[in-house]
Amino acid sequence: MTLHEKELRAVYTDTLIELMTENSKVVCLEADLGKSSGTVPRVWEAFPDRFFDVGVAEANMIGISAGLANEGMIPFCATFTPFATRRAYDQITISIAYAENPVKIVGTAPGITTAKNGATHMCFQDLAIMRAMPNMRVYCPADVYELRAVVRYMAASKKPEYMQLIREVHAPIFSEDYEFDPLKARVLDEGSDVTLVTTGLTTQFARKAVAELKEEGILAEHIHYPSVKPFDVDTLLASVKKTNAVVTAENQNVIGGLGGAVCEVLAENYPAKVKRLGAQDRFGEVGDVPYLSETLGFSAAKIARACREMKKAA
Repeated sequence: MTLHEKELRAVYTDTLIELMTENSKVVCLEADLGKSSGTVPRVWEAFPDRFFDVGVAEANMIGISAGLANEGMIPFCATFTPFATRRAYDQITISIAYAENPVKIVGTAPGITTAKNGATHMCFQDLAIMRAMPNMRVYCPADVYELRAVVRYMAASKKPEYMQLIREVHAPIFSEDYEFDPLKARVLDEGSDVTLVTTGLTTQFARKAVAELKEEGILAEHIHYPSVKPFDVDTLLASVKKTNAVVTAENQNVIGGLGGAVCEVLAENYPAKVKRLGAQDRFGEVGDVPYLSETLGFSAAKIARACREMKKAA
């Protein structure tokens, strides 16, 4: 099986095993969802002395991770996105961000990818609340190559970091030689009609939308942000100065996440018309990814429609 045929969680596990083999300071923590993250049974079996399952005690996992980091270890701790962020937010604030402990937090099954687990497990706020955290960096890889590069970058970094982890198989966007730079967004398609800004899962949806628009003669400049914080201001401004129209799409609430970051930059530097796609100040519901992306307004079809509308409005 080639790398891009694998589930992203399998690539996360592969990369973690590689890092733990290379460096005895890398450790893995889970909160009873190791099978969902992909680390159980493989990491557990390969490194039983460096794998810690704390049970359904996410705040405790964060506290343990902070202690390990303070002693020079490199902890990767993972669980479902709402439990990795909302439930443990105060512990993250004090024990990781304030203390500047380089813990690597991994939120699995972000947004609609939690699907039939429903609204309680469907977190649309993690980008916003983690982006608002001082000292915290926030990443959303879109394919297996980028994911592998981000995980390796995190292991070498001395910063507190949070990463969304899509679990399923997705089409490759990048290649084997991809290098992650948190200060650099990626222009996937050049265009002059509208700027389309995406991250993580919505970058996959946007690829289809851009292809559809191109057939209609509409050239969208598609910018993928693997890092929502720090945020590449220059790439965004260079594009918007050409197009004067922006569509953002995210697997999140439109308040405070990627769309919020884009609007903050434009308000302070180059005001332009913006359409934000994502959950519109609401919770999720039970459903599969195609249904939920359409219902919540950020499917490939909804992205293409918004780009058409913004081109006309520019």
